[in-house]
Amino acid sequence: MTLDTLLLYSVVAFFYITSPGPAIFLAITNGLRADLEIVAISSFANILGLLILSSASILGLGALIMASAALFIIVKSIGALYLIYLGIKFIRNNRAINVDREIGKIARVKTKKEYFKEAFFLAVTNPKPILFFTAIFPQFLNYKIAILPQFLTMTSIFMFISFFSLLSYGFIAKKSQKLLANVTRIQWFHRISGAVFIAMGFALFQMKRAQN
Repeated sequence: MTLDTLLLYSVVAFFYITSPGPAIFLAITNGLRADLEIVAISSFANILGLLILSSASILGLGALIMASAALFIIVKSIGALYLIYLGIKFIRNNRAINVDREIGKIARVKTKKEYFKEAFFLAVTNPKPILFFTAIFPQFLNYKIAILPQFLTMTSIFMFISFFSLLSYGFIAKKSQKLLANVTRIQWFHRISGAVFIAMGFALFQMKRAQN
């Protein structure tokens, strides 16, 4: 793999990662609902999920999922239903955010483990990275030389960009937290967040397999 190829891959990965999607919206949501530690935990869970998807792609499992209509539908449906579940949960559970009117702080009520599992499961059932690692990732591999070093380098770049991208979105959201430091705004935040997650879930149902 040449340096030019690696740079091109990094640019493609950057714009693919930073485009709006469930992981980014979850980072924004966590930034508003909790704190940067939680954003970091969920971001770490996300990149672990990406590592699994990348490894699966190299092992051929990603290609199998994309080639098999039944498997793709199963993975897609699980991811879509989970997004819809999160959306309904946001809308119905207004008490998930407790606002202290005097100091305007948002209290964390979920455990770190729950945040971790939420982000990890979202990552491994999200068709967006599956499409990347199956249809785009292999295009940058040089099959005339050892695959493993290339895999490790490219996956590390993808994980690095993903982690700091999610942290950045969470940080920006955190800085906007004061705008939501009242009950009415928090309730609307829940409703809008829930509606967006539900919309993304239904959008995933419309996603088709990559065509050769």
